[in-house]
Amino acid sequence: MPAFCRFCRDSFPLVLIMAAIYQAAYRRAALFCRSHSTYVKKMRYLNKLKEDDSLCRQAQTSGTFYLFHNLSPFLRKVEEKYLIPQLSAAEMKRILEKFKETEQWIEKSVLIGCSDEHVPHFALDLGALERSVIEAELKGSFTDLRKALFVVDEDSSSLLASAQALLRWHDSHQYCSKTGQPTQKNVAGSKRVCHASGITYYPQMSPVVIILVSDGSRCLLARQPSFPQGMYTALSGFCDIGEAVEETARREVAEEVGLEVESLWYSASQHWPFPSSCLMIACHALVRGQQLEISMNSLELEEARWFGLEEVMEGLKREPKSAKQDNGNFLPWFPPKQAIAHQLINEWVKQQTS
Repeated sequence: MPAFCRFCRDSFPLVLIMAAIYQAAYRRAALFCRSHSTYVKKMRYLNKLKEDDSLCRQAQTSGTFYLFHNLSPFLRKVEEKYLIPQLSAAEMKRILEKFKETEQWIEKSVLIGCSDEHVPHFALDLGALERSVIEAELKGSFTDLRKALFVVDEDSSSLLASAQALLRWHDSHQYCSKTGQPTQKNVAGSKRVCHASGITYYPQMSPVVIILVSDGSRCLLARQPSFPQGMYTALSGFCDIGEAVEETARREVAEEVGLEVESLWYSASQHWPFPSSCLMIACHALVRGQQLEISMNSLELEEARWFGLEEVMEGLKREPKSAKQDNGNFLPWFPPKQAIAHQLINEWVKQQTS
């Protein structure tokens, strides 16, 4: 057999392996492109709805609606799970007819997203209608948002938080801060306009830095008087005008516990609706080894202390109900997994155990 043919015969399995690798890579790339294309189309569709009142008004006739009552979301318990019902436009019309209200009520809704199939999602607050009648009709209940966020899944909690924040913003921005004249929202609720002054107002979030402080082997957690009993969390504070995230983190740690940050690194971010619409910017901070004594600001904190790894791991397992002891005191417990503080604490544990 010629040398060339022997080479082809010997290398044939390798050729098949390489071809399989290339095919797999191509399939992954194609899948990514399709996913990316779906995302781009979805975002552009949402942008059109925000800018085109006629298109958005038409979308309200085929969209789904999440209900609120005085900013409390509507939930329905199915077995042991809490779900957020999505009402069709026809169901919304039926509910409004029951109260002898017109379909124009639907224009009070705000756009909060859409599905991959371009079914738009809206949030609508029915606070002016009888709460008990709606609950009986739809077989569910309006629940305080703080409670709702911790009984629904992670995706649903994010949707509820952003929907309530947008509804709250519209409720508190009905008049122009310059002229005092009423402002009008566009159909999607992405802005409000004062026609007297020509000023356009857009929903905004306040940046808040949340910092998990560590000395290398312990982490620092604190609580405010308003917290549920036994709950500790990371330090946090609003950014002052003109401050960078790093400056806010260093200032807050110095102000609240009297420690100086030596190094700082970013973890993640999260929208959080309390006390109003906030962007939580989560960071880890390492403080100077020679200066570890806590000097707590009692005007802001009720308690602040160092926690060791074992105590933190036990606190992560503990639920609020199981934190209460027979003597009436509470063992430490931490924010649930939906809160970004929980993620910071989990990351610290992984760093310590790796």
